[in-house]
Amino acid sequence: MELSELGLDSWFEDHVREQCGPQQSLARVVAIDRGRILVHDGHNELSAELLGKFFYEAESAGKFPCVGDWVCLNHHAPDHDHSNQFASIDSILPRKTLLKRKTVGYDEEFQMLACNIDIAFIVMSCHYDFHVAKLERFLVMIHEAHIEPVLLFTKTDLITPEALQALKDDIHTAGIRIRILAISNQTGDGLDELRQQIVAKKTYCLLGSSGVGKSTLMNQLMGEDAFETQEVSASGQGRHTTVRRHLIMLKQGGMVVDMPGMRELAIAEVKDGIESSFEDIVELAQHCRFSNCSHENEPDCAIQAALASNTLNRDHYKNYLKIQKESRHHKKQSAYVAKRRKAKNASRIAPTKTKQRKIRLNDGQEDTDESI
Repeated sequence: MELSELGLDSWFEDHVREQCGPQQSLARVVAIDRGRILVHDGHNELSAELLGKFFYEAESAGKFPCVGDWVCLNHHAPDHDHSNQFASIDSILPRKTLLKRKTVGYDEEFQMLACNIDIAFIVMSCHYDFHVAKLERFLVMIHEAHIEPVLLFTKTDLITPEALQALKDDIHTAGIRIRILAISNQTGDGLDELRQQIVAKKTYCLLGSSGVGKSTLMNQLMGEDAFETQEVSASGQGRHTTVRRHLIMLKQGGMVVDMPGMRELAIAEVKDGIESSFEDIVELAQHCRFSNCSHENEPDCAIQAALASNTLNRDHYKNYLKIQKESRHHKKQSAYVAKRRKAKNASRIAPTKTKQRKIRLNDGQEDTDESI
């Protein structure tokens, strides 16, 4: 397999020449499971370890490998036993895109979901899972990563065409413009149209809650029952089955990252994502009399006028304010965490420097390291 089939293009190749040494090889991260990193080098999948420098130098989670990353590998053969080779990750190539969310339960960290994604499929069951506010949260995260979103409505066999159209109308009423595909894993409706959207050498991902049919959909795309599925409940809701992120090569070309369901979609710092997802509100604000309008009590406020005339959906605006508040909070917290992580890394390195200084002094060498 050529690396181009795994998504390597001229943009990445330029960085390969800058970062990978002559004795190193290139591979793409296809899975990370409990610290075990699985990569594909175009020939085989193999395990790779992280060099210690990642743990000492990293100031945030974003400095570690993520599913979809391109990495430079060193190959090792212990005691010259070439039959027992293993690889270590020396460096990570720059990313075109990075999907991330705030870590559940913590204010200060974020969790990387996948990187170097071309199109993100938001998978939502039209039978029980869909909410406009929830869709907006997905869109903010995806737009922040500068990835094209597509909405997949699943389980269309469980509602009437009229009910499905009503959901689409709710989306348009909220000011959301997004490509929508309606599919059914049971009847096969819409699956051929979805397959046509997936092209060779491009990377896609499936985002959604547990039980919306992502694993069944992956089996449909792969043409085999590679992923375990469970019976749906009486309400039509499925049960969580996927336990790790995995980059899957499809037979027809193209790659899809399958992900565990998200019970919570907390927002990290997402300035670009908010502006792209709520561009109607951003555009309205440009017509306020005052450039620093708070959109509360000022005269000639375009936002308040639109709310009063019902040309701006009130729930849409409330969700905009809520996500803005979360983003500002995370920005303050992340600055504090970066400072704390840097101090922690410095404390790890300091004992080693002190030990080296003592060795030099014991050997009668002059201590010239002013940083100690």
